[in-house]
Amino acid sequence: MRIEHLRQRLRSHGTKLCHEERVLRAWTQALPLDSGPVPAADFLPAALRAALPALTAELANLACLRSEHAGEDGSVRLLVELADGQAVESVLLPRDGLCVSTQVGCAVGCTFCMTGRDGLLRQLGSAEIVAQVVLARARRAVKKVVFMGMGEPAHNMDNVLEAIELLGTAGAIGHKNLVFSTVGDRRVFERLPRGIVKPALALSLHSTRAELRTQLLPKAQHIDPAELVELGEQYARATGYPIQYQWTLLEGVNDSDAELDGIVRLLRGKYAVMNFIPYNAVDGLGFRRPTEERAAAMSLHLYRHGILTKLRQSAGQDIDGGCGQLRARVTVHAA
Repeated sequence: MRIEHLRQRLRSHGTKLCHEERVLRAWTQALPLDSGPVPAADFLPAALRAALPALTAELANLACLRSEHAGEDGSVRLLVELADGQAVESVLLPRDGLCVSTQVGCAVGCTFCMTGRDGLLRQLGSAEIVAQVVLARARRAVKKVVFMGMGEPAHNMDNVLEAIELLGTAGAIGHKNLVFSTVGDRRVFERLPRGIVKPALALSLHSTRAELRTQLLPKAQHIDPAELVELGEQYARATGYPIQYQWTLLEGVNDSDAELDGIVRLLRGKYAVMNFIPYNAVDGLGFRRPTEERAAAMSLHLYRHGILTKLRQSAGQDIDGGCGQLRARVTVHAA
């Protein structure tokens, strides 16, 4: 389901814009419909009130909790079942954050990622994306949403941007706290600046060497790392939000001194934050994470060269919670 289809359903029951917004605000914020100053019975059209039980049940069925897996870091991996029986993953993050999925599977085929091993199965509708936020908000506060779970948001642009617009308006999430994460696609830089809600942007860089980056992200749009950084810088300056560069640290692959020199060359003076994320090991993929000492030394090197760098830990490492791992385990067991 798309949010526009949901709006059309509401209009078919005689709603005006104020009625639509009342229903969508309550849904996206996981609040009772009567949470406003005027009771719903006195405010909503009778035809809509009669249709609400069935519509509410349909919305609740968009994203149902199949299982949850708590990590020692305070994160909680949620395996979310969609109405057609497919499953995606969401992650409740420390400090009121949530990571959501935008596709079932992924077509990019990053060689170190479990999600893309089976390719793209289907797109998520914008209402299914928002429904993950609603499910999470029913459990605890969510003040930041990152579109960084299963899937490549740029390959499902219409639905992702529709979800972002609703979350940044009726959902009451600050625009800079909506983070569009992508491996890089020129359409992103064309469309994001035109939106009513302009999200923050995270770019998966992973290497400053074009050839290596293509090997790691074989089906991503081929954009030279230097050009990608320039496109990101233009968006950062236009929105006032720094670009969050994502770099999964792979031992012996992209943790060399030469890569550090390349990062300094590309990011020095840029409105940017480098996020180093030590690899969350996946059986059978052949990659390893570098030592804690090496990861810390890399972060310190960039810091000393004037580049704000954060050494992050992938949420849920103690439960093998990397993107796609939870879904893959359940799929294997069900087979």
